[in-house]
Amino acid sequence: MMSIDTDILLKLGISAILGLVIGLERELKRKPVGLKTSLVISIVSCLLTIVSIQSAYTFPHDYDINITMDPLRLAAQIVSGIGFLGAGVILRRGNDSISGLTTAAMIWGAAGIGIAVGAGFYLEAIAGVTLLIISVEFIPFAMGLIGPKQLREKVIMLQVQITDKESIAHMISYIRENKISIKNIRIKDLKGGDHLVQLKVTVDIKRHITDVYYTISKFENIHSVEIEGL
Repeated sequence: MMSIDTDILLKLGISAILGLVIGLERELKRKPVGLKTSLVISIVSCLLTIVSIQSAYTFPHDYDINITMDPLRLAAQIVSGIGFLGAGVILRRGNDSISGLTTAAMIWGAAGIGIAVGAGFYLEAIAGVTLLIISVEFIPFAMGLIGPKQLREKVIMLQVQITDKESIAHMISYIRENKISIKNIRIKDLKGGDHLVQLKVTVDIKRHITDVYYTISKFENIHSVEIEGL
């Protein structure tokens, strides 16, 4: 009985450490699901997997009846149930962009790591966490350096209030001349004669958002500039 208890504690401990690694990665990026949530998901997933496996082999010996149980049936429900948590961190912003998908995937990953450890696949779980961190941290950085052009660009949302309607076409040409690619344009007339120009643009990933702001602000006839990006 002591060996079984030690094995269970070992599994829970490893699961907590691996969940800690995932949680720290999210915490350092100030994401809504951080250290505590990842720890809870990983540890409880591991615990439920242990209970599921232990129950499958314990109950048939306790009662003089034929009971057939799937050792990972309870663990399979973890994968489905974790979707509710994942859905809670996926947000749709006002500019129609979606955020939180990576965090939702990391939640699902933390549950998977807990299940793997609970089932006794220690090396596989450690390898899984290692690949997760490499995939989320290092591969995007590498793609930003040597990947296709689209992966070396970032999206910026611009809102420009301009006074002269005739200046809109000149402003668009000016933006393109300054190595800012325009993906989408929306123009809206405002009260008082001003015009609101909403732009979805892409620039080199190394270019600072303040540089884009200063470039746009230098154009004449602009009343105000609002910019959103990383």
